[in-house]
Amino acid sequence: MVKQQIIESIEKIITEIAALIPDYTAIQDDMRISNGNVAICIIDEDGSVNGKLFGNNKNRSRESFRVAWTKASQVWITGYKTGEYETLVYSGQLDEDAFGISRPDMIGWEGGQPVTLRDGTKLSIGFSGFRGTSDLEIVVRAIQRANL
Repeated sequence: MVKQQIIESIEKIITEIAALIPDYTAIQDDMRISNGNVAICIIDEDGSVNGKLFGNNKNRSRESFRVAWTKASQVWITGYKTGEYETLVYSGQLDEDAFGISRPDMIGWEGGQPVTLRDGTKLSIGFSGFRGTSDLEIVVRAIQRANL
């Protein structure tokens, strides 16, 4: 895929994320975490980073983006969902030294996931600000809504 097409796909995902955020802020268990100050970070195969911060509290959105970036970059390095990667390392199924991320630097929370779009484009996506299961779900829903 041409770089401009990748950027357009990423922009579609971010637009759909924005449209879905009200659905999740309406859920008390999601809203209490960040009060709607959430962020997405998307890293393409070349290492280009794209993202967006949402909400009115810049400091809280900044923290959500820091976590989203950590999730996305761990996925970009390892190729595994966050949470899943840690489980594999701690159970001895993966050698933690193979990827250069030591145990204290593992994110541990759900919300980072590798995604392959229908055209074969691979993205490493981290979302932060809601519960981990919601962080994963909102990205999947956005990609479906963007028809990618």
